[in-house]
Amino acid sequence: MQYALLIYTEEVRDSQATQQEQAAVMAAYNAFSAEFKDKIAGGEALLPTSSATTVRAREGKTLTTDGPFAETKEQLGGFYLVNAENLDEAIQIAAKIPGAQHGSIEVRPVMEFD
Repeated sequence: MQYALLIYTEEVRDSQATQQEQAAVMAAYNAFSAEFKDKIAGGEALLPTSSATTVRAREGKTLTTDGPFAETKEQLGGFYLVNAENLDEAIQIAAKIPGAQHGSIEVRPVMEFD
């Protein structure tokens, strides 16, 4: 089964990291990706929420708002799409994502269509 592992971190805190701290985080993510290369089906880092646009369609009109849908302490910073045998395995993988050390990882099964 596929699971989306959604990585939430504090965007402001992350943006204040030194180059050395950023390099350490990237090294940790590269190590994670190497360890789980056979499980990872995809994934990407996302640009900051300041680049986001929220879209709503109401009464035949498209409405857009700059920024994310909701203001929260943690923001969605990226995701992995993984193949796991079950939720327990997906949770074990999620716990090893570097962002889990200071943020949170939402584990969500991907809906399968016939």
